[in-house]
Amino acid sequence: MICENHTRVTEFVLLGFTNNPEMQVSLFILFLIIYTVTLLGNFLIITVTSVDPALQTPMYFFLRNLSLLEVCFTLVMVPKMLVDLVSLRKIISFVGCGIQMYFFFFFGSSECFLLSMMAYDRFVAIGNPLRYSVIMNRSLCLWMAVGSWMSGVPVSMLQTAWLMALPFCGPNTIDHFFCDGPPVLKLVTQDTTMYEMQALASTLLFIMFPFSLILVSYTRIIITILKMPSATGRQKAFSTCSSHLIVVSLFYGTASLTYLRPKSNQSPESKKLVSLSYTVITPMLNPIIYSLRNNEVKGAVKRTVTRKVLKLDAF
Repeated sequence: MICENHTRVTEFVLLGFTNNPEMQVSLFILFLIIYTVTLLGNFLIITVTSVDPALQTPMYFFLRNLSLLEVCFTLVMVPKMLVDLVSLRKIISFVGCGIQMYFFFFFGSSECFLLSMMAYDRFVAIGNPLRYSVIMNRSLCLWMAVGSWMSGVPVSMLQTAWLMALPFCGPNTIDHFFCDGPPVLKLVTQDTTMYEMQALASTLLFIMFPFSLILVSYTRIIITILKMPSATGRQKAFSTCSSHLIVVSLFYGTASLTYLRPKSNQSPESKKLVSLSYTVITPMLNPIIYSLRNNEVKGAVKRTVTRKVLKLDAF
């Protein structure tokens, strides 16, 4: 369908959260604090897992990749959201909307697969500890990380190219705070059944398939832990998985509420709140969860800070 009697949309208006100026200022301050904590926390994880000799293991290699993904993921949406909160015109160009959507799909899909790789790493560590270093060698870890990052390319290219090629000839107001697929799809001026079927299939593949791998890994982990004769051993084994389990629950729980819930049960306001949880809140919580629940990370942070202080004192 061609926009014969209408001008094709060249920019979109993002409604965001509210038009109340006082509320916008309050939200700007709140989200700026959250974003700052997110960047500091994830960069701290990246730094300590890179420089501390005790953390040069596959588990922390994948954690470093997760933190980098979280930084990139929030960079796609949060700066634009902050600018819109203090701007009179919340405008994003047609091309800018497509770019934002592409990288949102890309980093979201990549994180799904990276979390499944982390689950497999924990399965090998607990299920086959004597051969862990042999199985999870440097080459395999590198290929698993690269595969996780690149897994987001097909779905992001397909979803974005197909959606942005559809005709946008009517309204250009997106009832959301960033260019997500469902709210943008509402503005298309033709039947979108085929796209919606493809989008559902892609969602099931790129959310449920890695989630199934996580379930299989943790089923095997639980069976292995239950067979351990020592209560201390069982507790120690489970503690190495607890942080990852919490992160998986937060990410998949909120993503499923957004993309696997029937449309009739979704209001724009509830969708914004759920989207806010996995685009803003969860990336902030991940480094906090890993830092507070992991003694090795806490020890590495203390050693890194101590080295920096000693260097400053030396000057």
